Amino acid sequence: MSTFTVNAPTAPKSAVQRLAQDLLITTVLSLIIFGVMVGLKTKTAPGGLVLVPEWGNALMIVAVTVIGRLVLHLTVWRRAPGAAPRSFVPAGVAKGWSATLPKLQKVAKPLLLGFALVLPFLPITDRYLLDLSILVLTYIMLGWGLNIVVGLAGLLDLGYVAFYAVGAYSYALLAAHFGLSFWICLPLAGILAAFWGIILGFPVLRLRGDYLAIVTLAFGEIIRIVLLNWYWFTGGPDGLSGIPRPSFFGIPFSRGEGGFADTFGLAYSSGHRMIFLYFLILALALLTNFVTLRLRRLPIGRAWEALREDEIACRSLGLNTTSVKLTAFATGAMFAGFAGAFFATRQGFISPESFTFVESALILAIVVLGGMGSQMGVVIASIALIGGFEVFREAEQYRMLIFGLAMVLIMIWRPRGLVSGRDPSIFLKKKKSVSSDLVSQGEGH
Repeated sequence: MSTFTVNAPTAPKSAVQRLAQDLLITTVLSLIIFGVMVGLKTKTAPGGLVLVPEWGNALMIVAVTVIGRLVLHLTVWRRAPGAAPRSFVPAGVAKGWSATLPKLQKVAKPLLLGFALVLPFLPITDRYLLDLSILVLTYIMLGWGLNIVVGLAGLLDLGYVAFYAVGAYSYALLAAHFGLSFWICLPLAGILAAFWGIILGFPVLRLRGDYLAIVTLAFGEIIRIVLLNWYWFTGGPDGLSGIPRPSFFGIPFSRGEGGFADTFGLAYSSGHRMIFLYFLILALALLTNFVTLRLRRLPIGRAWEALREDEIACRSLGLNTTSVKLTAFATGAMFAGFAGAFFATRQGFISPESFTFVESALILAIVVLGGMGSQMGVVIASIALIGGFEVFREAEQYRMLIFGLAMVLIMIWRPRGLVSGRDPSIFLKKKKSVSSDLVSQGEGH
């Protein structure tokens, strides 16, 4: 005779038990992650690399992580049964930021431009700050170029660094082998990069979303591998050195007779060339911004925005989506080619290691964090990201952890980007900005 046992229903876990379980899981995961990333450090030894344990630093970070999660449970995530979860940012702060942001932009734009124009002549500006400013302006220009493809046309491009590389190698090869000046090679580099943008555009005409991102990522890797293996043409992993430096309309920045300082009666200084490079990249960045703003008001710019919102609706309006996509890829690639030419002449040496996927990811992060479609957002994000790398340079291996945490906090605070509101490209009576709430629903143009 068989007997049957009925299991009594288990009692629900109390809040304390759930909290303890969550903190235990957090501790285990933190130990696994930070134990490998921070607890083990490699150092060069005579016999090779040696692992040096630093468990104290790893345990300290684990403790901060667990305590931080406990604080979140007791404050932000604490709510009554059935109540909506609390937001990380108070509603009043979010609304105040959205209302104040347009006013801040009107004041910040002329102030930033004026500061950029006088920066090389300020007493606090040294060689390091000037070089960092040139780097920030380069990424601002790249961000504005990618913003055309991602922010305006809505095409996710993970291989944007390929056009950057095409522009750099085009200038280096043309200047070294044909003796062409920078001012002739600059437009040629942009044209060649735009040509490769059209080549990339054709295979991805029917793709969208993740599939488009995978193809553009593959395109960027193909360009890098070609540069790496085409040794007799690109120098392979050795790169190209001895790239000609730019001149001031034919006047070289050299010491002695006929140089820039001798021509204008100035005392020779190596900083003259750096100041010239600074104003050169500033002019190129402002040109990119001006052309982008003008294109947004033209029919092609409004076609990009229509394609971003709904490709099917874009076709129903009679727009040729093939031409719209190709123009977006070509225009964005052209500005990347300009930036690549400047990078080559500034560095004097280029190699495939300068054009990896990390560069594409960084430029895309600038566009997304700043707010897709926002020109001002790209400027703020470039200053924050590139300048942030330098601020935390002394932190060594903790720099990327701090940098990643800051990005997570920014995306929690402003999930649509720092400047998520959009100004209409065309309006009837009054120009009215659109809030981020409508932007997230695909409206507001």
